[in-house]
Amino acid sequence: MPTLNWIGKDAVVNHDKEVPFRLLKKIKSASSGNSKNLIVHGDNLEALKALMPYYTGKIKCIYIDPPYNTGNEGWAYNDKVNSPKIKKWLGKVVKGESEDLCRHDKWLCMMYPRLKMLRELMREDGVIFISIDDNEVEHLKLLMDEIFGRNNHVETFIWKSRLGKGATATKTAKLHEYIIAFAKNYQLFDFKTDKRVSDRATKERLRQWGQGDKREDRPTMYYPIFSEKFGEIYPKKPDGTDGRWRASKAKINKLIEDGLVVFEKQTDGRIEAYRIIPEGNETNTAYSSILDSDVVKTTAHGSKELKALFGKQIFDYPKPSTLIKELISLNTYNDKEAIILDSFAGSGTTGQATLALNQEDGGNRRFILIEMEDNVAKNITPNRIKLASKEHGYKAGFEYCELSKPLFDEAGQIEETCDFDQFATYIYFTETQTNLDPNTVAHNFIGEYAETEYYLLYTKKGTNVLNKAFLSKLKKTPNAKVIYADRCLLDDETMEKYNISFKQIPYEVKVY
Repeated sequence: MPTLNWIGKDAVVNHDKEVPFRLLKKIKSASSGNSKNLIVHGDNLEALKALMPYYTGKIKCIYIDPPYNTGNEGWAYNDKVNSPKIKKWLGKVVKGESEDLCRHDKWLCMMYPRLKMLRELMREDGVIFISIDDNEVEHLKLLMDEIFGRNNHVETFIWKSRLGKGATATKTAKLHEYIIAFAKNYQLFDFKTDKRVSDRATKERLRQWGQGDKREDRPTMYYPIFSEKFGEIYPKKPDGTDGRWRASKAKINKLIEDGLVVFEKQTDGRIEAYRIIPEGNETNTAYSSILDSDVVKTTAHGSKELKALFGKQIFDYPKPSTLIKELISLNTYNDKEAIILDSFAGSGTTGQATLALNQEDGGNRRFILIEMEDNVAKNITPNRIKLASKEHGYKAGFEYCELSKPLFDEAGQIEETCDFDQFATYIYFTETQTNLDPNTVAHNFIGEYAETEYYLLYTKKGTNVLNKAFLSKLKKTPNAKVIYADRCLLDDETMEKYNISFKQIPYEVKVY
């Protein structure tokens, strides 16, 4: 499969493993109510890494609206990469510049490790939606093909984001954007169907048309049906050749019996059969690749939403919550406990959309929003959720977090602010690549995986000793026991008797 290459790619392909694991610090004063919804203030690359021990393999739906890289915008995503080559290309701010490869290289370097982490966080039946326009759509598609697999491409949706053509349009007016959708596993993901209810009686031709309309395409679908007026009717095409029916003989005969088929003589003498679709009839078809403007709305609608909440315009061309609500509902319509993630949260539209969908269908979906820019993360994202909840009666609040210090300091020691729960969660994840269930934690016992039990002695730094007194706290099972502590005073014979493997803090704590 062809892959995309650019300057700096070599340095970022595995950069997600080099990002330091940072602790999440809960800010109670900035939170709202007791909720499992989460707003994280910080660089989304580091924030995604911090979420790994808690949410790997748990996110059902991801929506992101990354910088479109138009050349006329500023975007700041700090990405500290050690390679001198990548430092040259990745700056904190990409300012407006002429159309050149440098700008695209920087954008691709920024996106690659973030997309890798997002994929790790997804459930096997999860889907990611990415808003983009012509500036990077081709590059993004190739990037997603490489990271997610080309066979997992679901669709590139067309969204009519504007209604008016604008005064600056000359030869063509750009009225649409794209939303690229990829599944983690195409065989497992599910989308809701496009449900339509007819507002009047219509009719539909029973002879197949378009692709696959020849008799030889489906020989078993060529047979006579009976009309009292015209006798035996075959599916004849306008050119006189044999066509084929769209349904089985039994199904069409049942429609005739129910009075839902009419026969009409054509000007060329052929008899066409039509199925009558009654008023109020509900049909379910595959979801359209062109989003319904009446449902998802435009950026103008998004602007009105924000102005109604804040009393002023605070973002240019914001996405309407109706758009994101529709996308979320596509693959969570049958999973009302799903977790929704947006790592380019901006004003918090995805959070509002999640709450609106819950209110609409009685769901209990949760959102995780990540925003880096200080003013937005502190004053806009959380306030939008509060204002929208007040305006529309949404009941759920959120917990507000910031990124604290890295787990390991420059000397390789465990950061003193790290508490037992954070450390236990991290250790269990690095040992098992699964998320810890807090309900399994009992004192020093963290959890069990693949017939191995994990224990952590971690209170005051440097005082956590594995000795004979601790043996009474072990479970009476034949399972292997991995115990983390600062020191071990047990002899080899005792270790073997209890099937213990000792791992010293911090030197044998895996760096993820």
